[in-house]
Amino acid sequence: MSNQLSPACAYCKVDQSEKACLVEGGRGPKFCPTLHAMDMVKEAMKEYEKRRIKEFARQASIQEGECYQRRDKKPYIKFPVKPRVQEICEFAKKMGFKRLGIAFCVGLTYEAAILSKILVNQGFEVVSVMCKVGRIPKEKIGVKDEEKIQIGKFEPMCNSIAQAKILNNQKTDFNILLGLCVGHDSLFFKYANAYTTVLVAKDRVLGHNPVAALYTSGSYYSRMMKKGF
Repeated sequence: MSNQLSPACAYCKVDQSEKACLVEGGRGPKFCPTLHAMDMVKEAMKEYEKRRIKEFARQASIQEGECYQRRDKKPYIKFPVKPRVQEICEFAKKMGFKRLGIAFCVGLTYEAAILSKILVNQGFEVVSVMCKVGRIPKEKIGVKDEEKIQIGKFEPMCNSIAQAKILNNQKTDFNILLGLCVGHDSLFFKYANAYTTVLVAKDRVLGHNPVAALYTSGSYYSRMMKKGF
């Protein structure tokens, strides 16, 4: 795709009934990767030839379909029925996962306890690790006192690499991320051995519903559209 424009699917204006990525013989703009990056799509499809990867993707697609009711009705109107926590439990069972890991933020300790109980009640073994594990001072990674949340006080760093390594040591089959900070979540993904899904994306202001800022970017959060906001 070196001679083509960079993919920008977010700006595609083609109607869904005609999109190249959704319908046979469909069309797309000059930056459409379905039309201009099929070499990489073919590369990706080779990965799906791996037995475990193929089964993971197959079960994920089956789970996606099962989240809607009345699929046999024509004309079909989407009727979603399952919250994400239920999806996670069902998918984990489909994959035969027994031991689940929870990597959570100290700010979501209450939610982590509820999630753990739900998973146990669904028949899973659960291992959970909080972000402040190890009680390592932020100064260890070069954070200055004035850069801490509570200036002048001891403040442990969020240690998502340790969270990942502890869950790796516990040989979890599947991990669930619960509200880790931006960046800390990235480190967890990088160092975790098992696949990881997200149940909660942290948003301190919007009750962990970050998409609300997108929905209100034309009103309450219009400042987000201005450089520097």
